Amino acid sequence: MTQKAAGPLSAQDTTPGALALLTLCAAHFMDAIDLSDVGVALPAIQHELGMSPASLQWVISAYTLGYGGFLLLGGRTADLFGRRRTFLAAVAVFAVVSVAGALAPGSGLLIAARLVKGVAAGFLAPAALSLITTNWPEGPERGRALGWYATAGAGGFVGGLVLGGVLTEVSWRLVFALPVPLAVAALIAGSRLLPADPPPAGRGRIDLAGALSVTGGLLLCVYAIAQAPEHGWTSVRTVALFAAAAVLLALFVRVEARASTPLVPLSFLTRRRSAGTNLTIFAMWGAYTSFAFLATLYLQNVLQWTPLQTAGAFIPLGLVNGAVAPFAGRLAARFGHPRMIAAGMLLLAASYAMFLRIGPDSSFLSVVLPVMVLNGLGTAATFPALNMSAVAGVPDRDQGLAGALLNTSMQIGGAVVLAVVTAVAEAGRRAGGGTDPMAGYLPAIAVIVGCVLAGLAATGLLSRPRTHATARTAATRSAATTSAPAVTSAARSGNEKEQEQHHDDLH
Repeated sequence: MTQKAAGPLSAQDTTPGALALLTLCAAHFMDAIDLSDVGVALPAIQHELGMSPASLQWVISAYTLGYGGFLLLGGRTADLFGRRRTFLAAVAVFAVVSVAGALAPGSGLLIAARLVKGVAAGFLAPAALSLITTNWPEGPERGRALGWYATAGAGGFVGGLVLGGVLTEVSWRLVFALPVPLAVAALIAGSRLLPADPPPAGRGRIDLAGALSVTGGLLLCVYAIAQAPEHGWTSVRTVALFAAAAVLLALFVRVEARASTPLVPLSFLTRRRSAGTNLTIFAMWGAYTSFAFLATLYLQNVLQWTPLQTAGAFIPLGLVNGAVAPFAGRLAARFGHPRMIAAGMLLLAASYAMFLRIGPDSSFLSVVLPVMVLNGLGTAATFPALNMSAVAGVPDRDQGLAGALLNTSMQIGGAVVLAVVTAVAEAGRRAGGGTDPMAGYLPAIAVIVGCVLAGLAATGLLSRPRTHATARTAATRSAATTSAPAVTSAARSGNEKEQEQHHDDLH
């Protein structure tokens, strides 16, 4: 197989191959496992290390803090200093801190390891995604690759729940060691199979002021959301943290407007498609994170299921997602990202609405299983298409940034919506006097349904509006075609794309 060391492969060149894609999917699988398996192990960790509930939540929150705070910097680093290089370095750090977490003698080192692992994931995720989007040509091939990538993520998330439950029965430390073999395999395979980075010549430099301001702002924002339930949303501490985050993010916008080589070009943030894609995934992932949280509490606290039984309830979701996602990527390439995303969001809204049927005696087959199957279909339809939409029309030099912005929207959406849903559920529980086991669940689920419907509305930004200008362009093009039938379809296609891209930039 011949590859060009000078840069990403074009549509005419040979793609890196199935084994290279498998390597990237394995890394995504590893990352997804680490997002889900630790939650099952929290009670065992608390018992052995003697952690308070307040410190225990930071085993989860520290990872989210590092992940959400460093995604934009990680994506830009991959674009400027090499995607393969960034990917391999992040995987190596991920493996080392996984070992450190498994051997941690106390809560301090464990939380520190989780923070560093989140930072590593913030560099790994956009590097892996941009390696796919710059080496598999746009269209059916990229759709198929992103479909398998989404399948790996869904399989890892559900597999993490199941494996976390099984391994915790032996020792919670095995849960933290679980990603190590995958990381070592991805490191070895990636060093041999992934395409070489282009030479340093012609690359830009990191916008240090922009990097510091946006990373600091995102860190403070995620931290404020994570600690707000404990200290109160209107406490002086929480308000001060949000204010500081807002100041840093405003400073970031000012810096980027003046920088000659900005970390994130402001025109990139204001693109119609970028805004629609990121708002949609904010709502989609926020709703799913909240649903998984509520479903876990419901199955264990109301139906009295064991952690392993609870994890098993999510297996149909992962199986359906895994079976459908590869085909969904191809369908999105054929019928268009907006249609596929809208269809997926409708399926997700229907699945969460069906979850409103839960009660103290609900059965798995008649209530829980249909929700999981429909959710798997909706996730499979939505996630690959959102990844494709995020990078469509984006130059290769900004592919890592596009992936990072998508993942940042995911993480912030998960944190914000979960915080709101948790607050609604807690208010409902208090209103019920603590005697009704179902108190708080239904209003919280209603918030999730509303969140998905808001995301569905945001998909309207993905479709290009037909303005008078585009209508005149179409009429002119039609007249030119009539008078000059010898113009080739390839030339017409190129002109159309150029005009559409210009139209996108204006919006």
